[in-house]
Amino acid sequence: MSGGKGSAATRRTADGRPEFSIVGRPAGPAGRLAHIEVARFLEHLRAKNASGLTISAYSNDLAQFAAFLSRREALDRFPAGLERADIRAFLGELSASGAARSSQARKLAAVRSLYRFLVRTGFTDANPAAAVRAPRAGRSLPTLLSVDEIDRMVATLRHSPRPAAIGSAVEAAGASRLRQRRDTDVTAGRAWLRDRDQAIVEVLYGGGLRVSELVALDDGDVDLAAGLARVRGKGKKERLAPIGQTAARAVADYLVVRRRRPRERALFVNRSGGRLTSRSVGRMIEHLARQAGVGRDVSPHSFRHSFATHLLDRGADLRSVQELLGHASISTTQIYTHLTTERLRQAYDLAHPRAGRAGARPGVCPGGPRE
Repeated sequence: MSGGKGSAATRRTADGRPEFSIVGRPAGPAGRLAHIEVARFLEHLRAKNASGLTISAYSNDLAQFAAFLSRREALDRFPAGLERADIRAFLGELSASGAARSSQARKLAAVRSLYRFLVRTGFTDANPAAAVRAPRAGRSLPTLLSVDEIDRMVATLRHSPRPAAIGSAVEAAGASRLRQRRDTDVTAGRAWLRDRDQAIVEVLYGGGLRVSELVALDDGDVDLAAGLARVRGKGKKERLAPIGQTAARAVADYLVVRRRRPRERALFVNRSGGRLTSRSVGRMIEHLARQAGVGRDVSPHSFRHSFATHLLDRGADLRSVQELLGHASISTTQIYTHLTTERLRQAYDLAHPRAGRAGARPGVCPGGPRE
């Protein structure tokens, strides 16, 4: 965000960590104080093993808050002199700029967390953000994929034209050796990418992994014989996640054709042999969904969402699904029970003659005749 006398910026330190800063105004005592206290707070989050994404988001949000205070000439009152009205004004500006309610709520949470830290460390006595109500945000859930849609996506990869084998004769008899090698490398690359992408889809759905967990996997984290993966989740917590034999076979096939020895231990690598990024996986999934004719927005998280819902649909208990997903609180997992209950209710309302809902047809059950 920019404008006025201050704007937010998140620079990075030499080791790649986010560093809070305010740009666009001369550094004064108030600016230096804000910088020092927010930097202390971010170091506190690192010490608690908060994820890099969380720290980066908090750094951005707090830089935006400080820039807002700077434009209002209120930075000199940070932190002890700020009031609830200042926090509400910050939310008001976010709303006027078109920020989503979920974004407003996250930025308010960042300010609250900063003040909780400052109160605990004795830097201030009160938290002006504590009594400010967060905007209500409807829960936005990822696309739920059916088993048929997932099978179609896998089949799209599996049945794509298989490139010619490495080492096959080139068509042009007079081509140079350099051209032959270039064509062979491109062909090998296409085969390798297809097998890699199939393994990614199978692991995302077979294990219910977050995309950040998937790209963090190293070669030694997967036990293909047992169909298990050692996963590093939020807060750097590790769990042992079953991925199933279908995913294990797909990973084994991918490892056979992996184009070159990776520069690092990463399981899933890019064309250069470096670790694949979450953004690259997201682009691949979007493209694959379009190819497979899935006419909705599909993201890597759609497979985790579908993993949990399909387990509950087939009788898995909530506590087991919580552990498989790596949720710290069972309340996070309970959203899936609401979804499966709603689907059962819709089927009941549609089919049962005593449901008393419009559209209920006696003797007709969705999906086929009753048994």
